[in-house]
Amino acid sequence: MKDLQQTRGLLGAMPVSETLGSLIKGIELEKQGIQVYMLSVGEPDFDTPDFIKEACWKALQDGCTKYTVPAGIGELREACAEKFKSCGIDSTPSQIVVTPGGKFACSAAITALCGPGDEVILPVPYWVSHLHMINAAGAKPVLVPTTPENNFELTEEDMQKYVNERTRLVVLCSPSNPTGTVYRKESLKMIGRYAVEKNFMVLSDEVYELLTYDEDRPHVSIASLSPEINEHTITINSFSKSYAMTGWRVGYLTAPQWLSSKIDALQTHFVANVTTFAQYGALEALKRGTGECMKMKEVFAARRDRFCNMLSAIPGLKIIHPSGAFYVFADISAFGLGSMEFCDRLMDEAYIAAAPGCGFGADQFVRFSYACSDEVLEKAAAGLAAFCAKLLNEKR
Repeated sequence: MKDLQQTRGLLGAMPVSETLGSLIKGIELEKQGIQVYMLSVGEPDFDTPDFIKEACWKALQDGCTKYTVPAGIGELREACAEKFKSCGIDSTPSQIVVTPGGKFACSAAITALCGPGDEVILPVPYWVSHLHMINAAGAKPVLVPTTPENNFELTEEDMQKYVNERTRLVVLCSPSNPTGTVYRKESLKMIGRYAVEKNFMVLSDEVYELLTYDEDRPHVSIASLSPEINEHTITINSFSKSYAMTGWRVGYLTAPQWLSSKIDALQTHFVANVTTFAQYGALEALKRGTGECMKMKEVFAARRDRFCNMLSAIPGLKIIHPSGAFYVFADISAFGLGSMEFCDRLMDEAYIAAAPGCGFGADQFVRFSYACSDEVLEKAAAGLAAFCAKLLNEKR
């Protein structure tokens, strides 16, 4: 008799995200009345601005509860195209696909472009879901180690070594989840040149685009570097992080017309359209949200500096100063534990939730989020210091 529980499909073989364990455990502890310091969640602690909520509520009142075209309402696609143009990316509304979150934008683009026999270059550390999206498409992920000494960027030597005739796509995430690093313009130019010369696409995940903090490390969209590179690039963005709209599930992308049409068709069959009234909230975010985003950015910049100073003072913990997003990627190799064991013990003994680096392909690291209050960061840093001191004593 056949075993129905034996997975046969590519999508059915996906594992649970490695970064969810601490979050789930933390929620259970909080239900028991225990104070848990949630440094594992990639979510702003700010509420969605009221004017965005009001636009959504007005759309509901106006009866905007029916289907839209799968790629999104026309006004929003026009606004997204203008947004990309403001970053130097030539785009038209017909190239825009509004998606249920930036995550689906990435997965739809990879699935529409790649399949069995294709290779996808993925720098390590990677965002946890990018790897599983590549596997689900049936393509081969080519994992390329990067180093903090080189800003966790792909090098020309990497491109020479790993690009071949089967290379279909290179995935970039800048500002990066999990490292918080921002790709330098020179590195993007080099990758773009290879994309054009070797004829592969680049998926540029830019959902943290507005959250960069250092003048010498501004965000640059690789598609803005030349018309030829733009023709080889899928640019992904989202309202989740920059506008504190994680639960709204609205993302968007631009790609060459031949590919955006394929992504649009895929979305048509998988999800139809993004929730109609949520699209009107997203439209208002693009119209009026820059000021609120800048306020949030200033808070995150101050938290980053304060939190990094606290972590830098903890013996055994080595950090890479992030230029964007809201994460600190900490090297824990001095403690002799794998990242999962480190995070499990950190939760059990100090009630601090962190994301294990093994989920990002980097088991010697742990990701901490500073998208939480100053009070939480201070108490968590104190608990983390005591925990790390205990681990060092155990090694002696």
